Amino acid sequence: MKRLLNRLLPKSMRSEAVIIPVVRLHGTIMPGGNQFRPSLSLASTAGVIEKAFAFTDAPAVAFSINSPGGSPVQSRLIYKRIRDLAAEKNKQVLMFVEDVAASGGYMIAVAGDEIIADPSSIVGSIGVISASFGFPELMKKIGVERRVYTAGQNKSVLDPFRPEKKDDIERLKALQLDVHQTFIDLVKERRGARLKDDPDLFTGLFWSGMRAIELGLIDRLGDMRSVLKERFGEKTQLRLITQPRGLFGRKLGVFGSRAGLSAPDIATAAASGLVDAAEERALWARFGL
Repeated sequence: MKRLLNRLLPKSMRSEAVIIPVVRLHGTIMPGGNQFRPSLSLASTAGVIEKAFAFTDAPAVAFSINSPGGSPVQSRLIYKRIRDLAAEKNKQVLMFVEDVAASGGYMIAVAGDEIIADPSSIVGSIGVISASFGFPELMKKIGVERRVYTAGQNKSVLDPFRPEKKDDIERLKALQLDVHQTFIDLVKERRGARLKDDPDLFTGLFWSGMRAIELGLIDRLGDMRSVLKERFGEKTQLRLITQPRGLFGRKLGVFGSRAGLSAPDIATAAASGLVDAAEERALWARFGL
């Protein structure tokens, strides 16, 4: 409609600016999340992604990526939603890495037809990690007995209050290898011949943007505004896409409900978020951030 109206105007009044919708995917990737600990998941990002691809006159959709990773499932779901919409709407997808696109963050980045990063960006970490704590000696010291009753011999696998078992570790390793292979296959499918034959590529190592371009993990160095103006013209306008808001300015939830929380909700979120916050802090800390 906008294009039609533009054609009806006198040439001197027609807008020649190209509008590029921009989606910011910043944060750790995990299901759930709340106002105190926002995170990236398909539920939290689907609305803005679909809104960006709804710009009929836009030749491309740009994404700003800044994530140390997280859930492999949510990473792949976000990746797939972007690729599905790109094919459906026939749009070019440009990914711009800010501080870091690592692990699941890089999985999302490969949804782009091109990946552009700053020379100092951190890119890669194509691997799978699981981390937890063990407290069996603490239990003995404080005189607490752990009682677990299960139906199924493997229901208490990797219980943090019991000593590790070799069989449990082997099961976890096998699961990690499956997830890792899925990640590797996805990167190879998307990056293809651009990837260099380097033995460290899929070991979980990460690199600066300057090294990442040599390895074929990204396509070029640069920043969003400069690259988009170079490609689509100096009059190119960047339009940041945000979550829809309700009548009084509050952000709407996934199903249009207001995102406000009651006092019990706030207390629960604050308590349950402590462990998640520590895990999130650990993800960023791996990259010195």
